[in-house]
Amino acid sequence: MNAGKTAARNDGARMIYLMGPSGSGKDTLLRLLRASLGPADPVWIARRSITRPSSADEGSIEISEDHYSRMVATGGFALHWRSHGFGYGIGARLDSYLAQGHVVVVNGARRCLTQACERYPALQAVQVTVDPSVLLERLQRRGREDAVQIAGRLADAGMPLDLPAGVTLHRIENNDVPGKAAGELIALVRRLMAGSGVVGALSS
Repeated sequence: MNAGKTAARNDGARMIYLMGPSGSGKDTLLRLLRASLGPADPVWIARRSITRPSSADEGSIEISEDHYSRMVATGGFALHWRSHGFGYGIGARLDSYLAQGHVVVVNGARRCLTQACERYPALQAVQVTVDPSVLLERLQRRGREDAVQIAGRLADAGMPLDLPAGVTLHRIENNDVPGKAAGELIALVRRLMAGSGVVGALSS
């Protein structure tokens, strides 16, 4: 593999940076994406490290605050951020997958988008959207937050996205059954796998 190709891949052109408020269904979409892939498909879905207990459906790696701090200090994370009192990180090995030509899917956060774009300027940003009433119902149903915490998450979800200049943004609505939204995400992954590039947004 020559240096030019490695550099091109490491600009994040094959990276999908998935965003959406807690309760938007990102983990469900990632689970459906994973189920659609074959063993030979060059796709790596990054697992987040988090400093809170990981629920069964999100597939994250639970780590201590001390471990998280060490990872940040030693460059163990390619991306990291804090949200609602917890630390989140994506392992630095994602760079190896990008260098090998894999499509890399990251379960990210809006507050880390600028950091992600600085490191991977050609990434594909995907925002999962959901109506406030639907989001409220989902947060109440899962029972992970109290009323004050839910109010905070709803407020965060309602804030406008600060999109860095030149970044391609895809919006995927996930108000109803997740199959349609997952299909849009899968289609984007397939297009990147084919190496055809992405022109415009899949959904607005």
